[in-house]
Amino acid sequence: MQIDWNPPEPRTGLAGQWDRFMGPGLRPAELWLILLPSLAMTVGVLVYAYTQNLGWTAVQFLIAAILAFDLTGGVITNATTTAKRWYHRPGQGMKEHVGFTAVHFIHPLLVAWLFRGGDWTYFVVVYGYLMGAAVVIERLEGGLQRPLAMLFWQGGVLISLYAFTATPGLEWFLPFFYAKLLVSHLVKEAPFAL
Repeated sequence: MQIDWNPPEPRTGLAGQWDRFMGPGLRPAELWLILLPSLAMTVGVLVYAYTQNLGWTAVQFLIAAILAFDLTGGVITNATTTAKRWYHRPGQGMKEHVGFTAVHFIHPLLVAWLFRGGDWTYFVVVYGYLMGAAVVIERLEGGLQRPLAMLFWQGGVLISLYAFTATPGLEWFLPFFYAKLLVSHLVKEAPFAL
């Protein structure tokens, strides 16, 4: 298999905005691989919360749906050849990668505020761990980046299981959150030619 680091040029207009988000040249197979599980997870989370009588408000249902769709799709999207080629192209370095990770503060903030009753210790620990791990992963090159990302992901799973009580209906949140950012997004992997 041949490695190809050169992404196609993004299209113009609204399609170009999509290209800059997902990576230009996203194949239909990749799109369906992203879309179907994201929709299934979103529906699953909403059905679970409803049938378990978690007492969520309409806002909580909406935020849970957005989180489920974004994190499920994000884990898959950031692992695609298209996204690897785009987000790790020349000119994309630590500033861009850690910056992309940093804007995801909103996810644990919303969980801490809306689903954990303003548990700010949860937010600080979850987000602090994310950013510390992101900087360490981003500083490494070559073959150690992926195993280190997996080690940090395992640490994130342990945080979700043992550092805090589970968030009812969002027990999956931290493993998906850390998988999307630490493993799928930050790890520079060879984008094989499509």
